[in-house]
Amino acid sequence: PAEGKRSRGELVLDALDHADAADAAEAFRDLASEAYRPFNMVIADDRDGYWLKSLGEGRVQVEALPPGLSMVTAYDRNDTGSARIAANLPRFEAAPPPDPDGGDWAAWEALFASREGDGEARMNVALPSGFGTSSSSLLALPDRTRESERRPVWRFAAGAPDSHPYDLVKTR
Repeated sequence: PAEGKRSRGELVLDALDHADAADAAEAFRDLASEAYRPFNMVIADDRDGYWLKSLGEGRVQVEALPPGLSMVTAYDRNDTGSARIAANLPRFEAAPPPDPDGGDWAAWEALFASREGDGEARMNVALPSGFGTSSSSLLALPDRTRESERRPVWRFAAGAPDSHPYDLVKTR
């Protein structure tokens, strides 16, 4: 964390203290955002998803994620002012979505592994400064508002996804 600021890693643990995404998102509205460096965060469960934005002062902005594809970087959701979003959002929109039930994640795994483009426009970043993609997760949450016995699916690459395969992580 920056001098005088708390670690933003604590925010994930704080979110997990709540029973569901809606409760967590609501609790973050009252967060002392000046205690942290600015951040973007997604909180989601099998019913709801939220994008949270803090500028490091004032109230945390909480916005419900609409159905469909969203990308979040250090910029606003789906903001093509971000080189990464501008370069990759159209690629994700054009790709076939994953089929968690059939185990087919190939198109999205290839997109996350891609080093196509320059610098921070790449989905899989590796900059000379050492900043880069250190792991990757693909998640599928079944719609629990419908009767379903489907389970969540979590695929994890324990390193940059062009050099580390995605493995299935057992979920409860």
